[in-house]
Amino acid sequence: MRKTLWVLAAGLAAAAVGMPGPGPALAAPGMLVGIYDDGQTLYNGDTAFPEFEQLRAEIVRVQLRWGGPGGVALRRPANAFDPADPAYDWTLYDRAVRRAGESGIKVVFSIFGTPRWENSNAGYNVAPRSSTDLQAFAVAAANRYSGTYNLANGQVLPAVKYWLAWNEPNNPVFLKPQFKKVGSKWEYKGAQDYARICAAVYAGVHATMLRDEKVGCGVTAPRGNNSPTSDRPSISPLAFLRAVKSAGLKRFDAWAHHPYYGSKIETPTTPPPKNVHGGLPNSVTLGNIGALIDELTRLYGPKRLWITEYGYQTNPPDDFFGVSWAKQASYLTQAFGIVRKNPRIDMMLWYLLQDEPALGGWQSGLQTTDGDRKPAFKAYQGLSH
Repeated sequence: MRKTLWVLAAGLAAAAVGMPGPGPALAAPGMLVGIYDDGQTLYNGDTAFPEFEQLRAEIVRVQLRWGGPGGVALRRPANAFDPADPAYDWTLYDRAVRRAGESGIKVVFSIFGTPRWENSNAGYNVAPRSSTDLQAFAVAAANRYSGTYNLANGQVLPAVKYWLAWNEPNNPVFLKPQFKKVGSKWEYKGAQDYARICAAVYAGVHATMLRDEKVGCGVTAPRGNNSPTSDRPSISPLAFLRAVKSAGLKRFDAWAHHPYYGSKIETPTTPPPKNVHGGLPNSVTLGNIGALIDELTRLYGPKRLWITEYGYQTNPPDDFFGVSWAKQASYLTQAFGIVRKNPRIDMMLWYLLQDEPALGGWQSGLQTTDGDRKPAFKAYQGLSH
């Protein structure tokens, strides 16, 4: 089985791009509730997974890095479709998948990061030159984590059925450039690149022909200024969705989004403020998530929505963006309740398990940096899974 799957996938990968996608999904019997915290999941698993179990988390998100820090592809593989190619080092991710399996927790892998050799060292947040290479990596990853792939020692890794294409591609931190000037007009370069990225991951994962695999695209940040000449050009979520449609994106199983609040005075129901010209907001938070669902429906029909990051930072330690510990717990319960009532949303992940140590990072953890539990930990435990 070890060789059969990737050989079959290599032959089917190109054909998968033109295959009709799965029909509209029926309403899910239950929403998956989980956590996203790579620092804990990948590097502190012995401590983190017992905590995930106590939280009764059903799924954890992991950034599966093709290239960049922690990247699997150390150099260009001789056979990119083959999970056993010696250029690949899966150690970090195998360990996380095993620990998740032992805890009875599902994994959603977010394929992200361009290797140096793929774009002449332009940066892991610059799109790959070859979508075919990214597609081949997705084939290799989906086969390795198919639940049937035999390792050299005879072991079989647990299956991963949920996948994401990239992370926040409307944010220049994760994909650049966002805009490109062609003649006298600015084009949504980030959306054009992302349409190819999403198509490659979708085709690669589904080329394995394994059952129940789902690929989420979008994975969008909540805000964008739509200003190519600003200090930090970015694309708002709705503009990005429209732009990838115009760029030719046709197939994905779910659209993913991160509907974070914009200021500490906003509750989970607060709609974002109007844009600088007094028009519709450039943001999609939980307070106006219906706008994203409406536009998704208009462009792609009744596609599912995944919320793959959400959280409230706390004060202490963040006195600028943080809310009180009590409010964090209350907002967590309120937010998950809102989402659970929405029949289009199949997944919601809280970010983070534990506060990041640097104040410039995120302090939305259910625990402090010392591992002390905030009231939100108990609130999360109280969610009806």
